[in-house]
Amino acid sequence: MSEQKRVSNITIEGAKLIFRNFSGKVTEFNKNGNMSFSVVLDDELAKQLEADGWNVKYRKPREDDPDQYRQPFLPVKIKFGMYPPTVVIITSRGKKRLDENTIGQLDWVRIQNADVQIRPFTYPAMQGRPEGISAYLKTLYVTIIEDPLDTKYADIPDIDVMPGQIELPFDT
Repeated sequence: MSEQKRVSNITIEGAKLIFRNFSGKVTEFNKNGNMSFSVVLDDELAKQLEADGWNVKYRKPREDDPDQYRQPFLPVKIKFGMYPPTVVIITSRGKKRLDENTIGQLDWVRIQNADVQIRPFTYPAMQGRPEGISAYLKTLYVTIIEDPLDTKYADIPDIDVMPGQIELPFDT
């Protein structure tokens, strides 16, 4: 990779997202509170990405089943800077673009489908670390599984009420 070859974006339709931390919550695995998630890879794509220098990881087998298949995945970083990612949530009522303040909603939604485009960031070898490629979110469209009651009552307009005030539309 030292000849600085051009690495293309990766598009994965129907992606399975794991280790979701869109809100950037500090955890034992995320000490700095960075926004991130991972995408499960099939074996063929994992081998191709590894050969190109991407930072492919493998889930460790469970202790109770050491022969378990080691699923490959790609950690993806999320940065809202000069060129923020496009993140869109899709429901039966339409689509809505999320931003740095609202993307955290994706930590808890049930996902029906996710289509993701990942852009590479090639980093040089330094301080004993070999050169490689980090994955950054470029575009994400997520269709969520909606609650049946939310869908049933979605067309009923909200009542504008002042905080702490309950206003019923009928006499009691």
